[in-house]
Amino acid sequence: MADVHTSERGRRKTHEGIVVSDAMDMTVVVAVTERVPHPRYRKVVQRTKRLYAHNDGNDARKGDRVKLAETRPLSKMKRWRVVEVLERAR
Repeated sequence: MADVHTSERGRRKTHEGIVVSDAMDMTVVVAVTERVPHPRYRKVVQRTKRLYAHNDGNDARKGDRVKLAETRPLSKMKRWRVVEVLERAR
């Protein structure tokens, strides 16, 4: 059984983004920007999503670049957790 869980855990989605808000306790809002081609015109456009992520230990601050991993629902909007802080804000 343990092998099944580790293989499932390896398939979880990950994203990188910038923390835009750290006002909540143990929660950060991360702006994740992706570059995708427009469905009709094929021009590359940027799309930004604001994801709510669990910030255990409150170590991520506004402006930091963080790596997120998909997790089980932690609240109404939180479906992600901060794995690591990649770059601190200046």
